Amino acid sequence: MAQHEIIDKHPLLDENGHLIETGYAKSLLLDYDRKAIKANSLRIKEWDYYLVYNDDFAIALTIDDNSYMALDSISLINFKERWEHTNSPMKFMTLGKRNFPSSSKEGNLWVEGKGYQISFTLTETERILRFHMDNFYEGKPIEGLITLENIPTESMVIVTPYKESKVHFYYNQKINCMPAEGKVTFDGKEYVFEKENSFGTLDWGRGVWTYKNTWYWGSGSGKVDGHLFGFNIGYGFGDTSNASENMLFYDRKAHKLSQVTFNIPMKDGKEDYLSPWTFTSDDKRFEMDFEPVIDRASNTDFILLGSNQHQVFGKFTGTCVLDDGTEIKIKDFMGFAEKVSNKW
Repeated sequence: MAQHEIIDKHPLLDENGHLIETGYAKSLLLDYDRKAIKANSLRIKEWDYYLVYNDDFAIALTIDDNSYMALDSISLINFKERWEHTNSPMKFMTLGKRNFPSSSKEGNLWVEGKGYQISFTLTETERILRFHMDNFYEGKPIEGLITLENIPTESMVIVTPYKESKVHFYYNQKINCMPAEGKVTFDGKEYVFEKENSFGTLDWGRGVWTYKNTWYWGSGSGKVDGHLFGFNIGYGFGDTSNASENMLFYDRKAHKLSQVTFNIPMKDGKEDYLSPWTFTSDDKRFEMDFEPVIDRASNTDFILLGSNQHQVFGKFTGTCVLDDGTEIKIKDFMGFAEKVSNKW
């Protein structure tokens, strides 16, 4: 598969609200401007999602603005005990009032609601995540402070058009392998993240989506033989003929992959998310077995709005190949893979 790499800095959209260039990049080169969008303002979606984890537990934080509604989400996942709790207060008709930064490189986000606060603060060297919720689960509060090393590094950036409409698009960045330090307190227990074995991932998204979409996304960050290593894999919605979002990261350098397929096992005609998966690639550079640990599943259906999500955390074992042909073998490497179907 031929893939187009974006290498020059310029605006994301032209005067008609159409994408100027589509493909992938290794940094956030194109300038996003919400005011340049020509689509229905109720279709604009903006979010920052952070996942911080080690081999034992994870915390996930989301602040988003989907124009007609917004979600502020906190998830705590315990891999050893195989449980997770998620609390996602919803607000309506936010319509861009949350003032999302136009770049992942600068700007802060802060939201509050009844009994909770979440904030993402950027400095030149750190990303600081703070959160508190009085009634997180069964009347028990949660709070946390986590710092990620914001070291400039190559990342996965993709500019995806939609065949259905020239004013619909998806601009997305995934930053892997940010060493994490801090702690989360819940139910009398402290969950401590240490830089040696804990890493953060940022999913930064801006765009105008069509109404109904299904996507597949997988990610992992950690160390292999003392080297920082991670990956981002996925596909599903939009026109990805110009580029995929599949990429390896080794010692903070990005290595572009072609197509990766998620082979989710089936049982009685349905996906069996907790049975072992495999991942295959057309260029043979990402060949993995995946042993699920926990399925963070949710299914909501409000007729016109709905979401069916399966974010499955587990252990990857297999071989990745860097651009120069170097093979990276991983075993029981913690990460996740998900299938999400939305109508929103």
